[in-house]
Amino acid sequence: MNRKFTFFSRFIPDILAGRKTITLRDDSESWPQAGELLEVHTYEDDRWFCQLRVTAISPLALADFNEEHAHQENMSLPELRQVIAEIYPGQDAFWLIRFEVTAQ
Repeated sequence: MNRKFTFFSRFIPDILAGRKTITLRDDSESWPQAGELLEVHTYEDDRWFCQLRVTAISPLALADFNEEHAHQENMSLPELRQVIAEIYPGQDAFWLIRFEVTAQ
């Protein structure tokens, strides 16, 4: 059985097109393991939209976000910092989860 993972619906086009290849999450969502398949749903309405394979997971501090991470999120570095601050206000420790789409 594959576990469920969610993304805001605004990220669907980038995920399905392969432009977004990582996600940054807090400790509560650090449970995926490399090699695991995840059933991916929208956060807003729990609609399934794809299956992902986790290829790697590692800790990452907010201070260490760089242009490569922004590129993997398909945004500029200032945009990435702003989005993360909106989703996780006041947090500075995250988990970088690298993934690939396996079904849509």
